[in-house]
Amino acid sequence: MLPLIVGNWKMNGLSAELGGIEAVSNSVVASRPLAEVVICLPATLIDRGARVAAGRIGIGGENCHPEIAGRFTGDVSAEMLKDAGATSVIVGHSERRRNHGETDADVLAKAKAARRAELVAIICIGETKSQRDGGTARSVRGEQIVRGVPEDATSSSIVIGYEPLWAIGTGVTPLAEEIAAAHGDIRQQLASHLGPEGRKVRILYGGSVKPANALDVLVADDVGGALVGGASLRPGDFEAIIQAATAASRSR
Repeated sequence: MLPLIVGNWKMNGLSAELGGIEAVSNSVVASRPLAEVVICLPATLIDRGARVAAGRIGIGGENCHPEIAGRFTGDVSAEMLKDAGATSVIVGHSERRRNHGETDADVLAKAKAARRAELVAIICIGETKSQRDGGTARSVRGEQIVRGVPEDATSSSIVIGYEPLWAIGTGVTPLAEEIAAAHGDIRQQLASHLGPEGRKVRILYGGSVKPANALDVLVADDVGGALVGGASLRPGDFEAIIQAATAASRSR
């Protein structure tokens, strides 16, 4: 399976930034990378982003409500994202968990909603610095998988985004061996939870991926791609990460 490079624009982007999607889409067509590419956008840009991308790259949402419709002012359902042109959606991002108090149960409900709407759920998991320092990182990730990943999930319905929170925005990049070890643990936990399908689910690394460290990250064992934050807002940087994915694919 090709690596997956996902850009997460977070709460950024106005009409003027749609040109960045056009630039990345054109680059993907021209370079034909050995990677799949998705950019997850604020809900206000999904429809226009999908039209600009025109199927050359995927467009995703950054969150969804578990219900199809109802009295949930300000929320957006998975079906609405699908209708706007999204093919995937991020659920359980660390910022949603921290800023909005989302629990593993909330993540599970949203992942199920994504599948209901035929969207790929990019399910985020990860440990804090205190959990890492306290030696509970593995058990924390395991609980997030057991409680937040649907038991009937398949490698085509979900992707895991691993966010080592202690490495995001800190300037710290784990060694390739550390990344491989964490991803290997996650792989074992997915296999325990999902059976054979768990061995095929792509696990993305999401700890401040940039052009300078992308290749080192992407060649690590069991890394199936990257979840890219700030660098995805800069077309040149994002394209460099996509090319690093191609180099990583060729080295295997």
